Amino acid sequence: MSDGIYEDVIRTESERMNTDRMEMTVVIYENAEEYVRDHDFRTETNTHQPLQRTGSVCVKIRSSRAAAVCLVLLCVLLLTAVIVLCVHIHTKSSNYTPETHQLLTNITNFTQERDGLKIKNKNLTNERDQLLTNITNLTQERDGLKIKTKYLTNERDQLKLEKNDLQMSLGKLDGWIYFQSSLYFISSEEKNWAESRRYCTERGADLIIINNREEHEFVRKRFDGFWIGLTDSDVEGRWKWVDGSALTSWFWRSGEPNSHRGDEDCAVTYSRGWEDYPCNDAFRWICEKIIFK
Repeated sequence: MSDGIYEDVIRTESERMNTDRMEMTVVIYENAEEYVRDHDFRTETNTHQPLQRTGSVCVKIRSSRAAAVCLVLLCVLLLTAVIVLCVHIHTKSSNYTPETHQLLTNITNFTQERDGLKIKNKNLTNERDQLLTNITNLTQERDGLKIKTKYLTNERDQLKLEKNDLQMSLGKLDGWIYFQSSLYFISSEEKNWAESRRYCTERGADLIIINNREEHEFVRKRFDGFWIGLTDSDVEGRWKWVDGSALTSWFWRSGEPNSHRGDEDCAVTYSRGWEDYPCNDAFRWICEKIIFK
């Protein structure tokens, strides 16, 4: 009987020790999850472990493994998606490279065209401003000319009145005739060329200078055989008027001047034209006084 009691005590003590060892193992495994992941719990086969606590540990271990597997799969999926996206972007960018280059070229051309238009616009603006300035100057000049025209018109009208009054007064002068802004004195006596000219100059006139055909016709039709203010006494053959001007329009008779008698250096007007005579011959003369230039 004592042997049976002793065996019971030994068995009880052995079971108690097994229980304590099992509890210690569970605590260690709960505090070290990585150790649990890397090693198998071979103690699960022991039939003497508490079933409830062992199941809890196994669930935690399996959950951790599942989470790790899911995380790894998710990373793989994300990496695959990134790779696919990069390949897609690279393919699209390769396809768009010529189009992008063309767009950049167009942008450059448009920029240059814009800059050119800006320069043209600036030039046109400057030209417009210059034209406006010119218009302003021309407007001022036009206004000034209008004022001058008005003044000259008034002066012309006044001169016309004075001319008419003077013509009426000249008509009363003895021996003087008015024609084309000049007065003409027709002598009734005869003198040589020098004395005839002296007579004219003493009265503020000079021997007649015939400048145009109208004046020549005026004299030719009315006066025949009169001294005129034409001579070549200074240089033979170089005829000039008494005011020093050269002869540009002449109405010589055919064959004249010929200096037929020698020293024929002064001119006489006839109805048939001019002739040269010696200056000491005596003829009547015509004085001319210019009153309107």
